[in-house]
Amino acid sequence: MLTDKAVKAATARDKAYKIADRQGLFLHVSPKAHKTWRYKYRFDGKEQALGLGTYPDVSLAAAREARDGARKILRSGRDPRMDKARRKLIGGRDERQTFEAIARDWYEQQLPRWKPVHANDVIISLERDVFPYIGALELSEIDEPVLLAVLRKVEARGAIETARRLKQRVGSVFVYARGLGIKVDNPAVAVGAALKPVPPAKRYPALIKIDGVQQLVHDVDRAGASPVTRLAARVLALTAQRPGMVRRMTWEQLSGIDWKDASAPSPEALWTIPADEMKLELHLRDDEAFEHCVPLAPEAVATLRGVRWLTGRSPYVFPSSLSGLTPISENAIGYLYNREGYKGRHVPHGWRSSFSTIMNELTERELGDDIRLFADRMIIDLMLAHSPKGLSASELRYNRAAFMPRRRELAERWASMIMVDALPVDEIIHSPRRKRRT
Repeated sequence: MLTDKAVKAATARDKAYKIADRQGLFLHVSPKAHKTWRYKYRFDGKEQALGLGTYPDVSLAAAREARDGARKILRSGRDPRMDKARRKLIGGRDERQTFEAIARDWYEQQLPRWKPVHANDVIISLERDVFPYIGALELSEIDEPVLLAVLRKVEARGAIETARRLKQRVGSVFVYARGLGIKVDNPAVAVGAALKPVPPAKRYPALIKIDGVQQLVHDVDRAGASPVTRLAARVLALTAQRPGMVRRMTWEQLSGIDWKDASAPSPEALWTIPADEMKLELHLRDDEAFEHCVPLAPEAVATLRGVRWLTGRSPYVFPSSLSGLTPISENAIGYLYNREGYKGRHVPHGWRSSFSTIMNELTERELGDDIRLFADRMIIDLMLAHSPKGLSASELRYNRAAFMPRRRELAERWASMIMVDALPVDEIIHSPRRKRRT
């Protein structure tokens, strides 16, 4: 059972945690040391949580009194949450009508359907950019000019997309409040028109001619970097996936490869990227993110077999040189390109543009007006984990591993095109630096 001393002494930890009292009452402590009283109960067979205010505004004794009141309502056959919503609907004042209190209730309600990484982003963004300015205000006091002033602060630091995401999250809180019976207008509905437009997507420097791509592969193979970095750069080039996915590739994500027999064919070699990794790599946008399957060409398989000899004891295919328990630095491949003279010409993310441009141009030349051209364009988008135009999220979920034979054909053709002057994997592992091709 809690004491006043224990409540006061509760401090922030890396993750939110709970301290139980009794009869369903507990103290929720956020990573920012925000302390909220909550009462956990079951109604109609489902577990519910009722917010009872924040500490120290609501003392331990007051929280217990509020819990007892909720228990009395529950014994009468009513849901304490709905009872509180009803009192709000008829004008009863309650400290939970502050924006922060309602927002935290809304957040708790969404947690079961959110991925942890997204949930963490939501609460951090609110605690950093919203609560300090309007968290203590009553919902009725937050109108369009007030919300716009908050979002302008975010825009001022160049975070245009973040400002728009915050607008959506604030709007969702107001919709949730309306659902609780709080009569307020939603300022987020109209304020979007006053926000700065989202800038065009960043274009990464990329080589889009096959001879330039071949030269880059040649130079990286013979560079003075560690074999692990050079082999990571090769897998990045061969798969054209996002650099973060290659960095965090684990051995568990690879299938269809005979690791014991280096000469064994691997026609079903596959790299399966979990949905959580996809979501992380999409920078927490609201895009749909599903498990992504990447067919591996024989050249990619040979590269992975070689690097396994170096890093097979680490969970990561390309671990950091400092620790096998962390992935390679996000800057390692980029610095390698810069040292080889490609600064401003090609970056790790540029392989996606290289693959898309070269392969689309190739299929267009070969197929012309053939209907198969449109299918190949869609397949190239699927290989890059893009959502092809005209393909809904549900269709993408269904087709994420579709057209695999053709995807594998295109992956193998891409590999054969860019690897014409590549070194054998064994030479990358054992050979000294060589001069650039002239």
